[in-house]
Amino acid sequence: IGLKQKRVSGEEYDELIDEFMAAAVKRYGQNTLIQFEDFGNKNAFKFLARYRDTYCTFNDDIQGTASIVVAGLIASQKIVEKTMSEHTFLFFGAGEAAIGIANLLVRAMESEGMSTEQACEKIWMFDKHGLLVLEREKENLDAHMVRYAKDIYPSKDFLAIVKEIKPSVLIGASAVAGAFNEEVLKSMRECNERPIIFALSNPTAVAECTPQQAYDVTEGTCLFASGSPFPPVQRDGKTFITGQGNNAYVFPGVALGVIASGIHHISDDIFLTAAQVISRKVSDEDLSKGLLYPPLSSIKQCSIEIAVAVVEYAYKEGIASRYPEPEDKLALVKSHQYCFRYEPSLPATWAWPEQHFKPHGTSKDPCSNNKQK
Repeated sequence: IGLKQKRVSGEEYDELIDEFMAAAVKRYGQNTLIQFEDFGNKNAFKFLARYRDTYCTFNDDIQGTASIVVAGLIASQKIVEKTMSEHTFLFFGAGEAAIGIANLLVRAMESEGMSTEQACEKIWMFDKHGLLVLEREKENLDAHMVRYAKDIYPSKDFLAIVKEIKPSVLIGASAVAGAFNEEVLKSMRECNERPIIFALSNPTAVAECTPQQAYDVTEGTCLFASGSPFPPVQRDGKTFITGQGNNAYVFPGVALGVIASGIHHISDDIFLTAAQVISRKVSDEDLSKGLLYPPLSSIKQCSIEIAVAVVEYAYKEGIASRYPEPEDKLALVKSHQYCFRYEPSLPATWAWPEQHFKPHGTSKDPCSNNKQK
């Protein structure tokens, strides 16, 4: 399928994407919203940096994933009673999803009053080469990873890092099954009253740990979220339901709000706004069941509320381009929603006027002749 040649790369590849972006906007207009999905790590960050200030665009793997994870962490604050700035975060994996999450965490901590440098110090990352340290900068650290590299001695012992820095939040985005083993989970329990564990890799076969393992080893004390659907966990007569960090909570509402308000460039603050809305949808009852996300059945209403919040943010910050500013922003959002419901069937006695079919030939039935149809 496709051209019988090797896939292009380098400058030729970049030129192709440049040409597509320009052509799409020329064809569909300046307000065209372009969503990037499933681009490789280096290309994803490169194109996000390249286009975010010149086109209306976002990368769902980087920014959408970040938003839903930060939403779960904000929801957890109701239980652990810690601000984002009071956490220490340890990532297993440093790909586009992990870096995107870290970047939005930095933005969340900045909104609490921390400097960028202080916020970055709270985030530790571990990938297939070991801990992100400055010594690796010239060898295997991409530019977007350097801000999280620590000025300490390299280490490839993940358990030792857990024991040394005592993280309160463990985030897996590595696709390495079992990375959060019993020793790692025990260490998290030893240094936290309520450890927060996000095993985000999917499908389930590559999850860093299962919810059953997390709840068993931490004696039911952890706050857990996954990137894949898992069945409920039974422990000590209690049922824990795992919240799934699914981007579907985020990108429809963000896109709808951007389109409705006419935002030209999509900042990380918009994804932080979406995260805050999602976290508010998590009830005390949800939290008591172990859920850090609202039920998936509420996703349509969640999208509407995100869109309204994005519109409100756009007009408050002066980045909306549709004027005058509408008083009823909910009505504005709903006016941009596609209605997927069909109208009721027409009465059997009703018929199309004969003139509707004259351009197609002499037959009054447009389906009577397949060629004609």
